[in-house]
Amino acid sequence: MNDILTAIVLGIVEGVTEFLPVSSTGHLVLATELMGYDPQKWAVFNVAIQPGAILAIVVLYWRTFLAVLTGLMKREPNSIAFVRNLLIAFIPAAVLGFAFNDRIEALLESARVVAWALVAGGIGILVVERLARTRPVGGVAGVGAGQSLKIGLVQCIAMIPGVSRSGATIMGAMALGIDRRTAAEFSFFLALPTLTGATVLQLAKHHDQIGGDMIGLIGIGFVVSFLVALAVVKGFIALVTRHGFAPFAWYRIVAGGAALAFLYRI
Repeated sequence: MNDILTAIVLGIVEGVTEFLPVSSTGHLVLATELMGYDPQKWAVFNVAIQPGAILAIVVLYWRTFLAVLTGLMKREPNSIAFVRNLLIAFIPAAVLGFAFNDRIEALLESARVVAWALVAGGIGILVVERLARTRPVGGVAGVGAGQSLKIGLVQCIAMIPGVSRSGATIMGAMALGIDRRTAAEFSFFLALPTLTGATVLQLAKHHDQIGGDMIGLIGIGFVVSFLVALAVVKGFIALVTRHGFAPFAWYRIVAGGAALAFLYRI
C-alpha cells in the first residue's frame, strides 16, 4: 500500500473512531499491526491528524462555542460553569500525561494491550448501561465541579491504548448520573483541550520526524479525518439517544476478540 493510500485509510480510521467509545488510538495501533504499516514512521502522523477531528467538533458546535464566548464576556453563570467544568476535567489528564508520557508511548507499541482493552471496555460499557441511573442535568454547564473532576480522573484510564477516551468519559459521566446526551457532549468538548494538549506535546517531542513528504501526508490525513468526523458525530448523538451505547460495546468485544485471535494466531 502506498503512502497516500495509507494516509487516507488512517485518516478514515481517526475520523470514524475519535469520538465513538471504541478507541481511535487503539484502532490506529491495530491498523498498524494488522495491515503491516511501519509503526515508527506513522506514530507521529497518527497524533498529528487528531486536530482534524477536533476541528469537526468546532464546526458542528460553533453556535455553542459562540454562545459561551459571548456569555463569558457578559459574565453569565452558565458560560462560566461550562468553561470551569471543562478546565477541571482537563487538569488530571494534563498532569498525568506530562508526567508519564514515555510510559504511555511504550504502551502504544502493544497491539495485544489494545485488543484486551477493547474487550474489557466493551464489558464495562454494558455494565454501566445496565446499572447507571441517569437524569437530565441541563447540558455541560449543569454538571457539578466535583462531577467534572471525577470525569477527568476517569478520562486518565484512557491513557491505556484501547480503553477509549470518549468511552471512559461518557461512561464515567453516566455512572455519576448524567444523561447520555450531556455525557456525550461533555466528552466531545473535553476532547478539545485534551487532544490539543496531547498533540502539541507529541509534535514538540518528535518534531524532527516531521518533514518532506510527511507534511503532505499529514495534510491529507487531517482533511480526511475532519470530513469523516463531521459525518460520524452527527449520527452518533441520534444513535445513542435512541439505542444507547450497547451497539458499541458489542462491537468492541467482537473487534477485540478478533484481534486477539489474529495476534495469538488461535
